[in-house]
Amino acid sequence: MQSIINGKWVDASDKTTIDIVNPYTLKVIDRVPNCTAKDVNKAVEYAKKAQPSWAKMPVYQKAEILYKFMDLVDENKDDLAKTLMRETGKPISQAVAEIANIRVAFTAFIERAKHLYGKVIPAGTEAGQDKTIQLTIREPLGVMVAIIPFNLPCDLFDQKVAPAILAGNTVIVKPPHQNPSALIKLVHLLHEAGLPKGVVQVLTGEGDKTGNALSKHPDVHGITFTGSTRVGKITYLNGAEHLAHVALELGGNDAFILLNDADIDLAVEEMVWGRMYNTGQVCCASKRFIVQKGVLKEFEEKAKERLSKLVIAPPTDKKSEIGVLITKSACDKAVKQVETIVEQGGRIIYGGHHEGAFFEPTIITDIPKTADVAKDEEVFAPVVSIIPCENVEEAIEIANQSNFGLSSCIFTNDMKVATMVAERMEAGEVVINGASFHRNFEMPFGGYKNSGIGTEGVMSTFDQVTKTKTITLKNILS
Repeated sequence: MQSIINGKWVDASDKTTIDIVNPYTLKVIDRVPNCTAKDVNKAVEYAKKAQPSWAKMPVYQKAEILYKFMDLVDENKDDLAKTLMRETGKPISQAVAEIANIRVAFTAFIERAKHLYGKVIPAGTEAGQDKTIQLTIREPLGVMVAIIPFNLPCDLFDQKVAPAILAGNTVIVKPPHQNPSALIKLVHLLHEAGLPKGVVQVLTGEGDKTGNALSKHPDVHGITFTGSTRVGKITYLNGAEHLAHVALELGGNDAFILLNDADIDLAVEEMVWGRMYNTGQVCCASKRFIVQKGVLKEFEEKAKERLSKLVIAPPTDKKSEIGVLITKSACDKAVKQVETIVEQGGRIIYGGHHEGAFFEPTIITDIPKTADVAKDEEVFAPVVSIIPCENVEEAIEIANQSNFGLSSCIFTNDMKVATMVAERMEAGEVVINGASFHRNFEMPFGGYKNSGIGTEGVMSTFDQVTKTKTITLKNILS
């Protein structure tokens, strides 16, 4: 498969490629270009050229193209889901759900785009302005780059591309180098739907080659990035060189607080949803399970019993609930992290086995709050790390000691306590009696501290992809 520049399928200018490996079979299933700075220059040039006329197109006409795109996605949903499954190793049921989200997200952003009204500052709101009226309008940033991670690539494509182009920007998509195929197909379908050339392009390649060249380009006006904190900081610095608008959704080590009066059965079910989905490879997955000692043993036993019932089968099996990690090296990293947790005091009470890119659902308990994983060590695997605590105050202390602050959650039947915890948590989201893995398209999603800058969602993304212009009608009134 090739990249798409100005509506055409292209190879890298230096002909280098990247192997796409099915993480379940560990076999090469495709090759894509490893695009160069020269390729980036071409794509940016075409994006810059296409942007003014695209910005002038009325929103309703943009919407018509995107509705056609959604129809094409529906027609090709089986192929898209199978492509996503093969290149990520996620269960087919989860791949199907991710493709189905495309219509949900694009429709919501279209509806919002039709209601991006400006504001009016009436005459006389300030001394000396009795005869002056001011209007505000929103204009696109210009050329944008969307850097998308491997774990939920289609969901993040929706979050980034739909609002950016509806606002009048042109977008160059940098898909994950491990699994870019589904996103390439989506960009192709956008062109089939009638999207003008140059409005959305896709450049495949490694982050330190293609990604860096994109974020450093002086004609890129906006960068939206989801990925690791380390790479996010590099991207931020690259964009700062030419004052690009940069929005970052980065790592997380989300706290899952479970208090003595909570519904343990509910907490266990939410643990499965919040930690096992996508085989634990979710930024806002619950990762630090801070459990009050009065319910510790009950939670451990019920969690073990529930995990034993998970269906572990090939990704092609519709009943499969656990897939594989994105690469064998990702699995190897998780193995080393678990070894460190045990060395620092943790005790494995369930799972721990691994083979190839498969990592078995695992529970580790008795982890001291001084352990790396209790603070800033993010484990991107289906590992339940249990940190005992004495009371709610200690739970909040442990939760907030992390340099991350993406999402979080609290389980208790006392709504006063829940509200107090929600107010004191240093995180962009606090879920009450539900796992921290809660993100719908409407909400403004983003983190505190090293978890990012800015938010994404129907409520807020248009603020990230536009700039505000004030038009002053000076002394317009007599």
